[in-house]
Amino acid sequence: MISVLISSKSSYPVERKKIKEKVKEILEKMGMDEVEVSLAIVGDRKIKELNRCFRHLDEVTDVLSFPLEEPRGQDGILRLGDVVISYPQARKWAKERNKFVEEVILELVEHGLKHLLGFNHDNHSDFKISTTKN
Repeated sequence: MISVLISSKSSYPVERKKIKEKVKEILEKMGMDEVEVSLAIVGDRKIKELNRCFRHLDEVTDVLSFPLEEPRGQDGILRLGDVVISYPQARKWAKERNKFVEEVILELVEHGLKHLLGFNHDNHSDFKISTTKN
């Protein structure tokens, strides 16, 4: 079973069902089951604080990923880690690219999830950065 835990303030309206479907689609495509992932939709202040604390970059970003060092528990469930998305940044990207915020959030979910799975921008030709401007 794939479990997706989502945390979001009510001021950041997100389609939880679509997010869960996107995560499940990606993980199932990779042949993964018995997996848990956590997603948080936050504001710019919080994501900047996390970026400063963990990446030593004092700036706002759109998505961060925090893989767990000991991902598999005794219960056999693979806990991948956390994906944190800035709702204001997703809204900004959506406006700049003439997309719905929901579309951009799903792109950021995929981007963050790929990082949790160990892909990075240099070692995987299929890794696309969805928020890159055209």
